[in-house]
Amino acid sequence: MSDTPHGGFPRFTPAHPPADFGRLLEALRTIQDLAVSTDLPEEQLAAAADQAEKLAAAMAPYVVPEGASPAGRSLELPGRGSLLLLPWTIEKYGPDGVQATGVFRRYHLGGNAAAHGGTLPLLFDDLFGLIQHAYGRPRSRTAFLHIDYRAVTPLDQQLRVSGHVTKVEGRKAFIEAVLTDLDGKVLAECHSLMVSLLPGQP
Repeated sequence: MSDTPHGGFPRFTPAHPPADFGRLLEALRTIQDLAVSTDLPEEQLAAAADQAEKLAAAMAPYVVPEGASPAGRSLELPGRGSLLLLPWTIEKYGPDGVQATGVFRRYHLGGNAAAHGGTLPLLFDDLFGLIQHAYGRPRSRTAFLHIDYRAVTPLDQQLRVSGHVTKVEGRKAFIEAVLTDLDGKVLAECHSLMVSLLPGQP
């Protein structure tokens, strides 16, 4: 649940949902992968659509306000329990930086067995939010984010992303990060400016 507003953002507390929430998310992620990688026969397509509609109808009565769902607040789950975020796992979290590992799945395909280039800004932007929070900065928004794509980012291969604050100037925090494979090959580099919010600023 959220508590007092801070710079226009509600402040959320971590959630610790039952194990079945993690199971649900993994099943939904697998369905996302399959939705973009299968060509179902007509009968199977109709049956799958019926099941998806039934699941949506079963879940709909339990919609809650932002910050009340465990999605995005479950720190022990990949992607913090959010289907929007990449299902990566945080390995290091502190004022000297944040590191996570994970894979780009079939759902993230851009073409020719490579991750879509647009998924990398999502990975980095979320990482930068974690980095500035771990550094002890106030709630902030991304002012800019610049990515240098160094090599093709593969699907279904364990990768590592890490970054840290390089400089702080008043409300501004400058952050750098790098995406590599587990052998250290650089796939992408990114730098960003995060600007802390003024009181009441959305």
